[in-house]
Amino acid sequence: MGIFSKTCEYAIRSVFFIAHRTENGSRVGIKEIATGISSPEHFLAKILQDLSKKGIVKSVKGPHGGFYMDESTLQRPLADVVEAIDGNGLFTGCGLGLVSCSESKPCPLHNEFKVIRKNIHEMLLKTTIKEFNGDLNLGVTNLKK
Repeated sequence: MGIFSKTCEYAIRSVFFIAHRTENGSRVGIKEIATGISSPEHFLAKILQDLSKKGIVKSVKGPHGGFYMDESTLQRPLADVVEAIDGNGLFTGCGLGLVSCSESKPCPLHNEFKVIRKNIHEMLLKTTIKEFNGDLNLGVTNLKK
């Protein structure tokens, strides 16, 4: 089990896939993305619509359309993808999911979890989508389960 919601996992994998497949200026269709990341197509369509509305991926309609990324979208930090899908709960929420957890009324995990949460947020803010393309191009990493 990952630290992201299932929807967010698919969003991140689809962004990496689109970045990888459109590096040469081409576009990629939803069927190819779904196959490439082992995602149900109907589920992925909604995710990509959300990412497109938020400017994280770009899309063109029509027979030669599809999804793509350009230099500006490739420079976006991974934190943008996470926040677009899951909000900022991963970066601000309680490790036990308690609404009442705070500095003045901490849960048992509060102090340890806030350090982990801060580190995850910093890593996702510092890491751009583009940084993963090299390893994908070399076949060092993969996007399928």
